[in-house]
Amino acid sequence: MLKQKTNWPVTILIALGSLFILIPLYIAVSIALKTPDEMAKSVFSLPTGLHFENFTRAIEATNFFAAFKNSAVITVVTVVFTILTNSMVAYAIARNMHKKFFKGLYYYFVSAMFIPFPIIMLPLVKQTSLLNMDNQGGLIFLYIVYGAALNIFIYTGYIRSIPKELEEAAIVDGCSTWGVFWKVIFPLLTPINATVGILTCLWAWNDFMLPLIILNDPADATLPLVQYIFQSQFGTDFNLAFASYLLALSPMVIVYIFAQKWVIGGVVKGAIK
Repeated sequence: MLKQKTNWPVTILIALGSLFILIPLYIAVSIALKTPDEMAKSVFSLPTGLHFENFTRAIEATNFFAAFKNSAVITVVTVVFTILTNSMVAYAIARNMHKKFFKGLYYYFVSAMFIPFPIIMLPLVKQTSLLNMDNQGGLIFLYIVYGAALNIFIYTGYIRSIPKELEEAAIVDGCSTWGVFWKVIFPLLTPINATVGILTCLWAWNDFMLPLIILNDPADATLPLVQYIFQSQFGTDFNLAFASYLLALSPMVIVYIFAQKWVIGGVVKGAIK
């Protein structure tokens, strides 16, 4: 049995990549558990005591649970409607790419990925204000619309790899176009739905800019917005800020841990097809 040689360049790159991830994470956890005096001495040193009261103070300062509820509602609704609507649009485009209208529509959506957000930011604020969309409902709608470009690009490529014979067999059995999509195509999209869901979830949960310019009522503030409270004109409460960052980060880590198998499955199935 031949002994497999170690690929040292790849191993070194993986080790360096791991350090680039683990060191900032260590610093974040360390600062969150320190007092301001300890943090002033050294950022890299271990905390002399575990000051979990920083998390309690961060929760009280940000009204964490109210902001958590707002972020959770916006993220969940955005993910559900993004998967449902974007997959249907992508299916219509993918199965009609031979027609000029749908091919043009596909390139229209893809071209939206190259438009920088600052260009449309100010007109967007004015338009949402005039339409009374400066609330959570308007924010969810914008996430669905602005995420459509990348999501349709991903969905279309995957749907075109699904054999049309499956749909033809379902039509012979009496399925309508609507039935073919929900009974045949949509179940096959599970890996891609997971990929789109995770990307949308991370974006909607962590986004700061859109909620900042759209939401008008402070009661609708999301977690990234309320964390801004720790920054003032004269300084930043880093220990409380990092404690709040870790609290906001933990739900996304849990989501990714449970959903990563579907993302990996989508990559493998895409490679096989």
